[in-house]
Formats: sequence, structure tokens, C-alpha cells
Amino acid sequence: MSTTADLITALKAELKSAGVTYADLARELGMAESSIKRVFAKRDMPLSRIDEVLRVLKMDFAELARKVADSQPLRRELTMEQEKAVIADRKLLLMAICCLSQWTFEQVVATYALTEAEGVKYLAQLDRLGVIELKPMNRYRLKVAKTFRWHPKGPVMHYFRQHVVADYYAGGFDGEGELLMLVHGQIGRSLAMQFNERLARVAQDFAQQHLADQKLPPEQRRPYTLVLGMRSWLFAAFRDLKRDEGAPLP
Repeated sequence: MSTTADLITALKAELKSAGVTYADLARELGMAESSIKRVFAKRDMPLSRIDEVLRVLKMDFAELARKVADSQPLRRELTMEQEKAVIADRKLLLMAICCLSQWTFEQVVATYALTEAEGVKYLAQLDRLGVIELKPMNRYRLKVAKTFRWHPKGPVMHYFRQHVVADYYAGGFDGEGELLMLVHGQIGRSLAMQFNERLARVAQDFAQQHLADQKLPPEQRRPYTLVLGMRSWLFAAFRDLKRDEGAPLP
């Protein structure tokens, strides 16, 4: 829930956006400007006073609360317990992935064998887990960041390694818009992080394009799955051929 300090921070931002100074606000509320400054500096204000400021801004409390919610920091990971809850139900995992891909409720139940009642149940579970904020009419707001990822050694990635990886790589990657590349090399350790950042930007570009293309008719869209990875690794079939770590490289 929002704290009073969060509400006051949002009020200050709205006052600035509306071009309302503390002097203007003091005049509207019949208070001294110094009193207004002191209240905002202490970041403590009764709800009755917040309502008075909202009246000046021509806003209602629900709108302010939405702005506070939208400004809250987003999750980059779930806890292990939250991931276990997601992976415990195959349909819940499906709904989570659809939400992360910004599908509408209508798209999900039209595409997959989920009843509306099941869909609502799974949205409510994701709300309780902190993945989304469920809104009226089965709309939702993601509470995870664009850089969100499943924990590398968590239960969801374990599930994907067991059940998804072989299925994904079994394809020929030779269809329209498909590509598979394996590039090996040795680079400086400091540069490895730079490449990771570039790959993260590619993933973000892909996610943003997905959102932008939702306005296209369905026949002009096709589902794609982008997998990015980079690690210091030696193929298992070659490991027994490797010399001791202390041996000089050829």
C-alpha cells in the first residue's frame, strides 16, 4: 500500500506539472506559504489536507493512487517461493508468460483452452504473487520490470531446462525470420559485460516491438521466441581433452 510520504511525493510532482506554486496553493487553501512548505518538507499530511490539495489540482484520490502505484519500483526477480508457486501449476505458468508478453485476457482465453473462470483465477493468483496488479474488467498492470528474468538457478529455469530447451532447439531455425548462430571466441572480461548489456537491449527492443505491433491485424503477426545467452563454457564432449588449468595455451 502507498505510504503518506509516497502520496505527498506524487502531489509535489503534480503541483509542479500543473505549474501550481506553494504560494498559489497557500492562497487557495487559506494558509500561510510557510505552513505549506513545512507540511511538504515533513512529508506528513492528513488525508483531509490531501483531499484539499487534490481539489486545487482538480484530481481525485483514485487518480493520485494510480500515479503512486505506477511510480513504484518494479521487480526484477521473484523469490524462490514465488517461482515455486508459479511452476506448480502448468496453466498458471502459461498465464504468467502471457502476462509478461502483455497479452490481453481476451487473447489468452481465445488462444488457449482456459475457461474465463480459470483465467480470472490465474490472474488473481499472479496478483497475489506480485507479478501483476489486477484491475477491473480483467485488465492488469505488470509489476515486474522490462529487465525481469527468472532466477538462473530457480525452479522455473529448471523446468525450462528439463522440458523446453530440447524442444526449442529441435527446430531447424530455417523459417521466415528465424536465425540460430553459435559464436565462440575469447575476449577481455571487461568487454563481456558490455556484450551482455547489448544483448539486454536487443531483448528490450524485441519486447517493445511486440507491444507496438499489437495494433496490427492478427494475420500480419507471427509468434516468435527470442533466446539470448552468453556464458564462459566448454562443450561437455571436449572437456576430457582439456589440459590442466596450469598448462600454457598453445
